[in-house]
Amino acid sequence: MLISNLKKYSEDYLLELVGVKRASLKTIEAYKIDILQFIKFIEKNSVTQYSQINERFIRRYLFYLNDQKMKTTSVRRKLSALRRFFNYLLKREFIEKNSFVNISSPKKARKLPNTLSEKMFYEIIAQIEKENSDNKSEVILMFELLYGDALRVSELCNLNISDIDFANNHIRIFGKGSKTRFVPISRKIREKLITQIKQRNSNKNSPLFVTKKGLRVTPRQIQFLVKHYVKDSTSSEKQTPHTFRHSAATHMLDNGADLLAVKELLGHENLSTTQIYTHVSVEHLKKVYKQSHPKS
Repeated sequence: MLISNLKKYSEDYLLELVGVKRASLKTIEAYKIDILQFIKFIEKNSVTQYSQINERFIRRYLFYLNDQKMKTTSVRRKLSALRRFFNYLLKREFIEKNSFVNISSPKKARKLPNTLSEKMFYEIIAQIEKENSDNKSEVILMFELLYGDALRVSELCNLNISDIDFANNHIRIFGKGSKTRFVPISRKIREKLITQIKQRNSNKNSPLFVTKKGLRVTPRQIQFLVKHYVKDSTSSEKQTPHTFRHSAATHMLDNGADLLAVKELLGHENLSTTQIYTHVSVEHLKKVYKQSHPKS
């Protein structure tokens, strides 16, 4: 196939996307840009025959995109568009081979979790303690559990009084995938749990945290509390309950905790999930180095 026919075939392909595939106008426009950009690169490199568009040539194109400081997400989208276009050409027997099928898309850059500093966490607690509200002790306990035991918000909401084992100083957690784990409780949290349960005056199968109507507290209600107090106590935009969990894991690793121990505490199935926090710690280390080391 002559490369000069590519533009015509690309127009036919885009028309098929509109008529048969019912793709959105936004998708059509993005595919058009991606395909024409590749055709322009082909012309720039004086390619005349399709046989010249092999895996090596495609990798050259990827290097070119990288030199253009293209985001990974954009490169992945372009590869997907070209893979589909050349598959279209293959099905219509315009070409004999789609070299794009052997080219793997670059891995998505994993976003590092947002965290609060230890100082920021204690500022939040101090802010709540200053308030003259009836439920401030309960809110502090919620935040202490989210951070101190690195609980997921759903795990916090699902806690029953019967899950607290004061004899062994741990809490039974029903986590993701119906998996049960036990997390230790500090002396400080233990005392607050005892106070909370006494104030509740309920049976052991009752929820640990309830609303004014006596219903189990919901993740959305916890989200509202976190957003309110994080916003009031800090200038940070990190306003989700999961931020406390992220922060706990990062701070434990910063203080020398064993990665496997942190994995068990968090209830992660795979170690790779926990390892993301090691990257946060390294980023923190780099920041400290740049700010304080005379040779930085």
